[in-house]
Amino acid sequence: MAPTPRFSSDKVTVVFVLGGPGAGKGTQSENLVRDYGFSHLSAGDLLRAEQVREGSEYGELIRHHIREGTIVPMEVTVALLSNAMAAILEQNSSKATPARFLIDGFPRQIDQAHFFEETVCVSKLVLFLSCPEEVMLSRLLKRGETSGRDDDNIESIRKRFRTFEQTSMPVVREFEEKGKVISVEATGSKEEVYERIKAELKSKGVDAL
Repeated sequence: MAPTPRFSSDKVTVVFVLGGPGAGKGTQSENLVRDYGFSHLSAGDLLRAEQVREGSEYGELIRHHIREGTIVPMEVTVALLSNAMAAILEQNSSKATPARFLIDGFPRQIDQAHFFEETVCVSKLVLFLSCPEEVMLSRLLKRGETSGRDDDNIESIRKRFRTFEQTSMPVVREFEEKGKVISVEATGSKEEVYERIKAELKSKGVDAL
């Protein structure tokens, strides 16, 4: 028997945000949280927090995958996302606003997408930020000057581009076949990109609060 998702898509709206490293997922997610009432969950941030959490059973495993630029086992990432969603729903249980989650940088591969939708919640949309590699590279190198992140160096960045192309683009293509992708050109100013996103969301019936 197929598992029942933990949350009903009638009550919980999930939008996945995908795009290569440096496409602007975090920046645009902040705008959407502010105007649309989304709760923002970054798979990467949850994993980075978990790897340094005292007593974490997953810490060493996550550190190894982040160092190598490879993908953390999906059961770990999905468990962290599911628990974070449950905690937010519990905090907001008295609020009348709809429960909207923006999940950034996930699913990174097709089996993650299937596993999440089977066990956590069926998604409404995928927001795909389409951006040329040379633009993403220059953004990441600039960020690397101040971010202190281990993976903001040319070698790691190039690995991440290849990983994204091989594993995440099939996710975008599968959701496209289901008519669930809004693809936005993520070049130009942050404001220009956000205007494009708002227009696409409106066309799919997702309005600002």
